[in-house]
Amino acid sequence: MNHIWMDARPVLAVGEITSVSLFKHFVIDGGWITWFVLVPLSVVTTALTLHYVITIRRKTQVPGALAEALVGAATRGQIRSILELTNEDETMLGQCAFAACARVNEGVEPARAAVEEAAHERATRLMRRIEYLNMIGNVSPMIGLFGTVVGMIQAFNRIFAAGGGMPDAAKLAGDISVALVTTFWGLLIAIPALTCFAMLRNRIDAFAAECVKFSDGLLSLLTRAAAAKAE
Repeated sequence: MNHIWMDARPVLAVGEITSVSLFKHFVIDGGWITWFVLVPLSVVTTALTLHYVITIRRKTQVPGALAEALVGAATRGQIRSILELTNEDETMLGQCAFAACARVNEGVEPARAAVEEAAHERATRLMRRIEYLNMIGNVSPMIGLFGTVVGMIQAFNRIFAAGGGMPDAAKLAGDISVALVTTFWGLLIAIPALTCFAMLRNRIDAFAAECVKFSDGLLSLLTRAAAAKAE
């Protein structure tokens, strides 16, 4: 038993040393730019991404239960019921359906124009929200580049201060670490931020197109229901 315990201890020690060295290399050695700017920015990016992925999805923008209720009311020609159902609805589908029914008495074309305007307005509002990810994705590499420039300036100043001799290797390595680690963090933040921004942008565009198409079908149902009642 003692022999097994003695063999296991060095393995744990190596794992602990590796984790500590990675934290030191990728966080501590990055300097104040990494500590106070890039690491908090990565936390903000993660929080925003999770928030947008949860709030901008089909269930919150194009809910199936609402679509079924709207189709049922439109089939029966109940415009007032649709207006009451969607009056205070914040989903993209609800706002488009409300815009369609609010102007259906003016004709199909004015109603379709109102639908497109409502979809565009809602999509623009959502795009403004996710624009933060685009901004972070474009700014974070610049912050990393700023850290790279700061680190290289410090390294060359240290070489110049040595006066042709050999500068302190440990301090010189620290300056180079600042240059490399800040670039690493800048790219680590930018790549997921821009990827999520593109994904959410495409999702918003798809929801807008789907809502416009659904509202056109809703107008057709209302028109047929009104013609059937007239007959």
